[in-house]
Amino acid sequence: MHSPDISHWVGRTEQQHGAFDLGSARRFAATVGGGEPKASDPMPYLAHWCAFTPLAAMAELSADGHPRLGDFLPPVQLARRMWAGGSLEFLAPLHIDADITRISKISAITEKDGTAGPMVFVTVTHDVFEKETHAISETQDIVYLNIPEVFSPPPAKPTPEDPDFIEPVDVSEALLFRYSAVTFNAHRIHYDLPYAQQVEHYPGLVVHGPLQASLLMRAALRHAPGRRPRKFSFRGVHPMFHFDDMHLFGKDTDGGMALCTGLVGGHQGMQAKVIWEDAT
Repeated sequence: MHSPDISHWVGRTEQQHGAFDLGSARRFAATVGGGEPKASDPMPYLAHWCAFTPLAAMAELSADGHPRLGDFLPPVQLARRMWAGGSLEFLAPLHIDADITRISKISAITEKDGTAGPMVFVTVTHDVFEKETHAISETQDIVYLNIPEVFSPPPAKPTPEDPDFIEPVDVSEALLFRYSAVTFNAHRIHYDLPYAQQVEHYPGLVVHGPLQASLLMRAALRHAPGRRPRKFSFRGVHPMFHFDDMHLFGKDTDGGMALCTGLVGGHQGMQAKVIWEDAT
């Protein structure tokens, strides 16, 4: 084990009350797109990631900007951490300005040895409620690994050759800063270029996984008007950087849509899949 007590974190829970008011909704729309929100409107899908923000004081942050490990999340002794992917089931709508609560549980901790060395996967489940109504059931996969001496990209997975749509995204330092701000995410790989390059040895600022997922969800809804997602899953397969000419790709499937971010004629960044509510 990378910490003598790491296995003791399985089963640990925490409860957090969230806030997504009209101001938060306007900042979210200004960042990822969307119409002018109104009080009591349904929250945009995946906007709940902005509602349960870290509460750690400045003195409680690690060098990478994340809250120090060892409270709810286990004290994994590997310096790089990433939100590798997740899955969600939408059970009921959440609303702007509503009383929402998230109950989180560490459901699994798995150690593996990969080509980049040791890895620790922490699986967290989240159940989100609006008052007493269970609105979202979510699983989040976090991966921890050592920081390499030089950036070595994972094997490239080519982007689709025959998607139903391709949309460009204007990725910029300002977009990454704004998404960090609306999620209160101080992870420095997203806005601090010297840190990203000199400490974590990335070639550029890293595009947030949740930001890519949110952009893919919005694209899916634009290209399937009137449909409502029942399930959504996503997985990062290659980092995307602030200098990348990132595009959104989508293709209709039986009952859903297959999605990814990536480079036209190049590699994928994030893979995602949506299942529509009325799918059989």
